Parts: sequence; C-alpha cells; structure tokens
Amino acid sequence: MFPFNSTGARVDRARVSIADSTQMGTQLLAEALRRSGRFAGVFVASRTADLMALLANQPTDVLLISSNFEGDAASGLKLAREACDLYPRIKVVMLLTASEREPVVQAFRAGCRGVFCRAQSVKELIKCLVCVHRGQIWASSRELTYMLEALREPTPLRIVDANASALLTEREMAVVRCVADGLTNKEVAVKLGLSQHTVKNYLFRIFDKLGVSSRVELIYYAMRQTAEASRVA
Repeated sequence: MFPFNSTGARVDRARVSIADSTQMGTQLLAEALRRSGRFAGVFVASRTADLMALLANQPTDVLLISSNFEGDAASGLKLAREACDLYPRIKVVMLLTASEREPVVQAFRAGCRGVFCRAQSVKELIKCLVCVHRGQIWASSRELTYMLEALREPTPLRIVDANASALLTEREMAVVRCVADGLTNKEVAVKLGLSQHTVKNYLFRIFDKLGVSSRVELIYYAMRQTAEASRVA
C-alpha cells in the first residue's frame, strides 16, 4: 500500500467512527482499534440514523464505512458522499468486500480519502486510518491504476473554483492531463515540448495552487472535481 502526501507535521490521535454492515462486525472492528491504543476514540453505528446522529454529535476525524452498509451495495456509497458533503473536515475511508475497479472508482469519486479491502489485516487497517488522518491518500498500486483509468475516460477533466472559474492555465491543465495519463516527467516533457525542469516547475506551481503535494493527491483532486461537475451537469 502507498500512504501518500505526508507533511511530516505532528498529528494528534484520530477519533474514528465505524459504520459496518452488521452490529457484530462493527463491534469487532471497534475493539481491535481500541486495543491498538493508536486512536483517541472509537465510535460505532450500525444503522443510517445512528450514523448521522453520531456524526452530528460526536467529533469524528476519520469515518470508516462499509460499502455494503445495511446490506445495500449503494447505501454505503450514498452515505459516504453525504458525509463528505456535510462534514468536509471528516476524512472517509470505504471498507470494501473486494478491491474491484468500479467500487474503488466510485468511492474516490464520492470523496473518500482511501479504500480498504476487508480481506486485509487489522494491522494494515490501523496504518490506513492513521495515514488518512494525517492527510494522505490510501490506495494500492492496483487501485491507483483504477483511478488513472477513470481519468482517461471521455468525461473532460475540470479543475475550477466555487464560481466555476478555471484554477489552472491551459498549459498547467495540459500537464495535469499528462499526469492523469500516467506519464512520467520525462514523457510529459517530450509530449509537450518542454524540458524536464520546466515540467517540474509546472507541477510545483500546480501543487501550490491546488493545495496538494503529490501526483496521487493531484489525481484524486481531479477525479473529485470531475465527478462533482458530472453530478451538477
């Protein structure tokens, strides 16, 4: 797995809320996280109403939500999107039954900051939650490939502010499209007729404008913006 974009700054222990598909599963996960001693608090919900009440009343830093919440494959995704929209400070991780393309892409489009497969160990889950709390994106190399593939689909990339004004210049957007195509700095330079040094400068400028610090965060940012534009259209 790749924990991306660590700032190196000290981060307090996270308060984690868990919404799993069964009450027993939720409690088992919660106990495992509490025993680790890595979190300031671990809270649980096994119904939609309980989860929304929990988020409204209990400070939460990271929300771990099952993609199959309440036994509905679409419910977890819907609740993740609502949580991201209502509580943008909360970082959401989607708990997947399997690391397959469509649920992974849909989770990131909904605003999740990470995806985690249920078959993985609790030790890896703890690492995932800690990294996401630190502001990093959590995705495996395969899941990152899914994200790149999704960005290559026909829907045009959009990176705009709240007033729908472009945040990047045309040249900067050309660099972003190359990154979304998975090109290296050298390949970007060849394609756009630039030096590698100039490409690096463009990337630093893009990162600074968007408040990101890695290619993966840039891809996530572009995917989230493009998904929001598609919903509005």
